[in-house]
Amino acid sequence: MKDLCIENKIFELRGQRVMLDSDLAELYEVETKNLNKAVKRNLDRFPADFMFQLTENLRFQFGTSSWGGSRYLPYAFTEQGVAMLSGILRSSIAVQVNINIMRAFVRVRQYIASYKSDNLELAELHKQMELILSRLNEINEDIESLNKDQISNESIFEDLFRSIADINLQIQLKHTKLDRIPVKGYLKYIDKDQNG
Repeated sequence: MKDLCIENKIFELRGQRVMLDSDLAELYEVETKNLNKAVKRNLDRFPADFMFQLTENLRFQFGTSSWGGSRYLPYAFTEQGVAMLSGILRSSIAVQVNINIMRAFVRVRQYIASYKSDNLELAELHKQMELILSRLNEINEDIESLNKDQISNESIFEDLFRSIADINLQIQLKHTKLDRIPVKGYLKYIDKDQNG
């Protein structure tokens, strides 16, 4: 019997991992009705936390119907209930199958535990990524603010430099005489009002 086949027959119902009576009967190579008869003869070994009967709604989820499938509500056996089956089914096949089923339940528990651990690690990484992205957004906003400030500062400095250059030019123009430069060959223009 392949272990993966057994693991695929373990379901979670009512918060517990269980196997259905029909799946167990198939693994033990007995008819489901004979398995259930053996259980009913030893009902004191199967309290409610070891075995329970499915409701009508759950029966339809597992593909049984009144049109040719099972005509009774199936039983679900918890891990402890499956272990108790080994005490009432005494064939060599039942012993070997029971060992394999117990190992399958252990593997399912280990898988679920590692899955939860992986999910916790992923959740922690997700929180760290959100924190990093949040900080990056803050930094980007700060950079944009600085760029806006820098652009406005640059325009202020340009205006200031232009004003200083204009003032400097005006000062130079006021202090610089604009005398004509004498050029050889030309007559010097003499203003009649000044000489006369």
